[in-house]
Amino acid sequence: HNSVAPPPRQIVSSYLIDHPNMVLSAAAALRGMTPHLRRNSAAVLRRRPLSMAMPGVARRIPPPPAVAFPSATRGIPALHSSANAHASVAKWLVGTAGVVVLIVHVGGVTRLTRSGLSMTYWKPTQVLPPITPEEWEAEFDIYKSFPEFQQRRSMDIEEFKSIFYWEWGHRILGRISGVVFVLPAAYFAARGMIPKGYGWRVAGLLGMGAGQGAVGWWMVASGLGNDRRGDKKEIRVSPYRLAVHLSMAFATYTGLVWNGIDLLHGGGSDGGAAARRRYVVYASKLSLEARNAAKKLRGGVIVATVLTAATAASGAFVAGLDAGCAYNTWPDMEDGNFVPENIWDPDLGMLNPFENTATVQFDHRILAYATFLSSVGAAAYGLRRGMISSGAVTPQVAAGITAMGAATTGQAALGIATLLNYVPIGMAAGHQMGSLVVLTSGLYTVQALRYGGPAALRAAAAGPMGAGRTATMARTILGKP
Repeated sequence: HNSVAPPPRQIVSSYLIDHPNMVLSAAAALRGMTPHLRRNSAAVLRRRPLSMAMPGVARRIPPPPAVAFPSATRGIPALHSSANAHASVAKWLVGTAGVVVLIVHVGGVTRLTRSGLSMTYWKPTQVLPPITPEEWEAEFDIYKSFPEFQQRRSMDIEEFKSIFYWEWGHRILGRISGVVFVLPAAYFAARGMIPKGYGWRVAGLLGMGAGQGAVGWWMVASGLGNDRRGDKKEIRVSPYRLAVHLSMAFATYTGLVWNGIDLLHGGGSDGGAAARRRYVVYASKLSLEARNAAKKLRGGVIVATVLTAATAASGAFVAGLDAGCAYNTWPDMEDGNFVPENIWDPDLGMLNPFENTATVQFDHRILAYATFLSSVGAAAYGLRRGMISSGAVTPQVAAGITAMGAATTGQAALGIATLLNYVPIGMAAGHQMGSLVVLTSGLYTVQALRYGGPAALRAAAAGPMGAGRTATMARTILGKP
């Protein structure tokens, strides 16, 4: 407001150093300075790279050090940390996710051993299997009246028992998971321990788990109808319903893991506000280049995680059509061709990706290649020189992308070995579990990269600048190294 502008050093001292939150006021005061200084200071305030604003000074000023928040320096914060009031709820969610993993594994073996149609009814209240010889004979007689037995007439009661136990075990594990989820949920709700904003998430997970039982029976029923008696090929459940059943299991697992890790990072405190502030504060300490690198890395990890889920869903169609038992060569599919000749059946039309064995396996391979390249590419990008030292990649993120790249590589190798060996049960079951390992590493890494998400970056760019960047701005305007 004076006719003579005050010295630049005085302005920097009073506005930028003593009051770093008043950047706009400082910009207004700089109007009386020389055009050259106004141009340089305005460029810095617009967050242009220092190399564009003042090349000579930018080379002499080191970037501000990255300041990590607690969860950025470890893997998953201590489960028993007294600082996390919601650790018990987080452990419950992650523990339930572990039960879901067991259910998926047993379900996979049930499918591989052709055991899924051994229980021809759905009685949610039934817990025990047949006990006495008479009960087993009665159960076997029921099975004999359904279409699948017409193709397995050589089966004796001992063979029937072996397939029955797999299906029974799969169903019992589903009910156990319900108890593991519902009882603690009721306890936490009664004690008011479910964090703000998580009640609807818990209710949604409960609904998904309850609906999964009905979807499972809907899938089994597709192989029991009298319309299947004329089938020439081995009777199997509908691959569409199998894909829905498996996808719901993966979606439930994803919800449990995501929310569990979120709470371990303090996401439930103050409705998640405290955790979000930590991400914003951390992002505000990063240079513009480091923020952009974190943003790109997070986007790449999200793409890899989505591709993992899509590949797993396509695997359900491979299993439903026994497509893994065809085209057992690699990298070609038949006679040196990477694309099989009968990849398109005109009679199937748009259903080829779901009902044509050649197309189903080809699609699964392409999705697997895309998952591998995106996962390994994200790991290579995140672990390149300078990413950790700049703060763009925290130790937690480094561990996540390393695990994701390694898990995807192992999963790809196991998938190829399973194909070349004509789908042995052990390898095929391990391959299905491998998809959950890859998915888990992706979810973990996306959570760890929350500071590179749109919300955190927008808030960091719009909010008050951290002390490191303020000091850098001050040195830049003053022309001091």
